Amino acid sequence: MFRGGAHEYPALFYYRENAERKNSAVINTNPSKAMRFRTKFVMTAAFSTLFAAVVGNFFRISVLENKEYQTMANNQHFGSISISAHRGSIYDANGYAFAKSATVYKIFVDPQMFREDMKTLQKRIDKRNTDKANGTYTPVYDEDGKEMNVLPASAEEFKEQAANFIANRLNITSESIKKAIDEDSRYHEFNRQIEKAAADEIAAYFDEMGFVSVGCKEDTKRYYPQNELAAQVVGFTYGGGAYGVEASYNKYLSGTDGRTVSAVDSHGKELPYRYSKTFEPKDGSDVYLTIDREIQYILEKNLETMSKDSGVKNRSCAILMNPQTGAVYGMATYPSFNLNEPFELSSDMLLNRVFVENKIDNPTEKDIEQYTPEARERQWRNKCVSERYEPGSVFKVITAASALEEKAIDIDKFSYCCNGFELLPDGEREKRINCHKTDGHGVETFQKALTDSCNPSFMAIGKALGKEKFHEYFESFGFLEKTGIDLYAEAKGDIPPLESTPESKAMTHIDLAYSSFGQCETVTPIELITACSAVVNGGYLLQPYVVDKVVDTDGNIVLKNERKVRRQVISEDTSEKMRNAMEKVVIDNLSGNVNIKGYAIGGKSGTSQRLSEYANIMTDNDEENERIQEYGASYMCFTPAGHPDLILLVLADMPYNYDGLYYGSKVAVPCAGNIMEEVLDYLDKSPEYSELELQNLDIAVPMLKGLSIDEAEKTLDGMGVKHEKFGSGIEVVEQSPQTGKYIAKDGCVYLYTEKGNTNDLVMVPDLSYCTPALANETLATYGLNFVAKNIAGSDESAVVESQSIEPGKMVQRGTTVEVKFKVQQFDD
Repeated sequence: MFRGGAHEYPALFYYRENAERKNSAVINTNPSKAMRFRTKFVMTAAFSTLFAAVVGNFFRISVLENKEYQTMANNQHFGSISISAHRGSIYDANGYAFAKSATVYKIFVDPQMFREDMKTLQKRIDKRNTDKANGTYTPVYDEDGKEMNVLPASAEEFKEQAANFIANRLNITSESIKKAIDEDSRYHEFNRQIEKAAADEIAAYFDEMGFVSVGCKEDTKRYYPQNELAAQVVGFTYGGGAYGVEASYNKYLSGTDGRTVSAVDSHGKELPYRYSKTFEPKDGSDVYLTIDREIQYILEKNLETMSKDSGVKNRSCAILMNPQTGAVYGMATYPSFNLNEPFELSSDMLLNRVFVENKIDNPTEKDIEQYTPEARERQWRNKCVSERYEPGSVFKVITAASALEEKAIDIDKFSYCCNGFELLPDGEREKRINCHKTDGHGVETFQKALTDSCNPSFMAIGKALGKEKFHEYFESFGFLEKTGIDLYAEAKGDIPPLESTPESKAMTHIDLAYSSFGQCETVTPIELITACSAVVNGGYLLQPYVVDKVVDTDGNIVLKNERKVRRQVISEDTSEKMRNAMEKVVIDNLSGNVNIKGYAIGGKSGTSQRLSEYANIMTDNDEENERIQEYGASYMCFTPAGHPDLILLVLADMPYNYDGLYYGSKVAVPCAGNIMEEVLDYLDKSPEYSELELQNLDIAVPMLKGLSIDEAEKTLDGMGVKHEKFGSGIEVVEQSPQTGKYIAKDGCVYLYTEKGNTNDLVMVPDLSYCTPALANETLATYGLNFVAKNIAGSDESAVVESQSIEPGKMVQRGTTVEVKFKVQQFDD
């Protein structure tokens, strides 16, 4: 009977109790063994992981990052000093140096060794003093009887003298020298470059005292032999390549610096400088420009004259290039600056411009100090590539080419009647846009519209092209992108977009009207001349360049720039039509274009309001102030018209703005004419005369001296040249003009048959404002010959602009006076 409890079943209870104790013992023993096992496992895993990490880190340090740690180790054992490489030279197209690096020297001192030298010197001084006191001192004299190896009174005195000596040669303070000498270091370099003569003088000074702690090392210094010529193109170095070609070709010019490596002791201090190894630098490569020094000078000289005569306020610039290749022969900005003194403002022009923009009428010394850095930055900037402006009527070339290519107009059938203005709807009002000819041009064909530079006619052409196509060609001609010229800081053009953006409103029909004659968009000069090159070279948009080649120190050409076509914008046929049209612009309008006898030239002038300077030409009432309105006067021309290999763009930014003196035809055309005339002469381009020019071609005077008078007269009669004889001799002993000189077809040659009467002098008259006929007649009256220097001499409305011999000068009878004419200027 089951009752429960232990007392009823003592044996069973005993067995169960002992079994539980035994199990309890097993349970109490097993946890200790398991723990030891887990501990061993964890420790083994930890040590394995740590070992793997150590091995991995060792592999990383010794293999993967070996060079980095080797460098760190070397830096703890070695000190190094950089040795500047000679920077490559920059040459013009003919090998004339624009920039060169010359060898100069830097002085250095080992301060710790200097103190050792001081101790040695003091011992020598003490010995000398002792010898003098004992009467055993024997001085040594040179051949001139001067005592040699003279020691100072003390080492400290020499230290003072040495500090003053170095300071005087380096043009720094003696305090800075003494501070360097007292440094706790093994090397201090003075940041001053000196010529070899001064370096040798310093070396000799310390050698005489037996000092080995002062020495010199070779360095380089940049020189610009042409000073201000092509300054904005060449650029200058300022802590490396800075501005111009110096910056854009820095990786070629800079070379690779060398190093002098010296050991250091266990405390990280450099051992004496003589315990070192030098790794020679690799000099930079030379850069050869497409720029021709003589052409560059011609550009800059004429820009200066134009800028001063026309009171230009925001700099002038000019670019001459080959439209077939993109090679730039000349690129000038006026005023330039001296590359050897780049931090000096060469002119007050830009500083005054900064004052105008900041509305400062009476600048103080504080204003000058504050704004000079900004003016200096502008001085360094290449206006041809870095600044935008409204192109004005020169852009009509682009509008016309686009419309012809797109067949938006028929060149033979286009007709528009200009009444002097055009009214365009502008909301509830009408916008009036005027032509420069207030009473209008009347009926205009395409050619006449281009020649007359008629704004309303080109608004009609722009409208026929349409906003989308106009925008498409604006982009295709490269105005929304950089040209890619090999110069830094290039800007790009701008025009209202087809669709509104957060920054700009969409182009309107009024914007299109203004853009068609170059007044709503902005472009850079390099963009415009590159686009115009595409118009006349067959339609190919090229990448312009100013560097021809780069040559390394071994004479290998490491880079060569050549013609690079970006795309074809218009067809060969359209290009030919545009060349013909622009040549006719010059022929039909001598007054507003460059015309040179014997050269077929095409061209287009332009005048624009500088609307991008809008904030600076408004009154406080936000009304346009005509008194301070600013303009851009420009001119583009090319030659020979049939297949041009020269194209020129001249820009005068903000000339005098009164009495119509700001027009491109009055400001930029004379400058461009002088440039073209001088460049063609310099390049020895042979003239090719037109039929009109051949009819009035000047005659070269033949060799008559030594002929009998009968032979001389027969020769001249055969040429249809008038002549006069002086004297009763039978042989020509003198002639005037001399052989090879030119005279007009109705000129006269004077023949002298007696030596006693050859000194026949006459006075040159003043021909100012004479017409061609009157100038010829006046000179003939004085016994002088006449030659018209330009084709404008065939225009009866022309007047004398200049004469080759100044009025009042006495010259030989028969002398030829070259006369340059100008026609009544027209406003573009």
